[in-house]
Amino acid sequence: MTDQSAAHAAAVTDRERLARRAYGSERNLAARQSLYQWQTPRYDLPGIVAERLRGSRGRVVDVGCGNGKFVRRLRTERPDLTVLGLDIAPGIVAGVPGPVAVADAAALPLAGGSVDAALAMHMLYHVADIPQAVRELARVIADDGLVIASTNSDRDKSELDDLWQRAAGDVLGTKRGPARISLSARFSLEKAPAYLGQAFSRIETIELPGTITVHDPEPVIAHMASYRAWADQHDVPFQDTIDRARALLVGHLARHGSFHITCLGGVLVCRS
Repeated sequence: MTDQSAAHAAAVTDRERLARRAYGSERNLAARQSLYQWQTPRYDLPGIVAERLRGSRGRVVDVGCGNGKFVRRLRTERPDLTVLGLDIAPGIVAGVPGPVAVADAAALPLAGGSVDAALAMHMLYHVADIPQAVRELARVIADDGLVIASTNSDRDKSELDDLWQRAAGDVLGTKRGPARISLSARFSLEKAPAYLGQAFSRIETIELPGTITVHDPEPVIAHMASYRAWADQHDVPFQDTIDRARALLVGHLARHGSFHITCLGGVLVCRS
């Protein structure tokens, strides 16, 4: 691991940064989530989770529940389940209807075998000790329970990476600037099975490929700006780069009418 990648990993997992800046409210997460409304095909990720939980009974914990997207859906569609939301960021869970609690994924405040299913949706890359968090997920589920995790591929949204580097290069006066930070790189769709396989013998990977097509720059710019909590990790003036990316995108849309982003995320269903 290079010094730069080590610094990025430390920043992506820093609890204070996550709890107070990145997820102090739902604004940044909502900006990233909202970009997917322009994706085809559209995936109902909470619906996919609900379907996978159709055989579960009893208690479900959503670890790293964020703004409660999955908690709300399960409570609506599966009132027979007891759904508990956990997150390290007090600000973001403040708007999630209870029961919710502030907790660390590496030390879950739950007894062994006490839940029928656990969710870890787009969050394990924020945990400093991923193997320990995976062990905790395995510890708290019942013998016949399951864990559902999700993340993005290393190849996800490469067009946004290119746009950022072009904009950063223009700001710095070079051909291409430094890469933007990747949140999912530590626990990408390619790396996830190896981590999860340390605690689970059966892992089903469901890939969710798609293309986001926008005709307006603002959804893309809002997504890129949602990384402001890591502005110090980009080695380039953050707001200047955002402004330059907007100008480049406006020019692209004027010429081509649309901007396409190739997406690849996935869900991993794990059983012992």
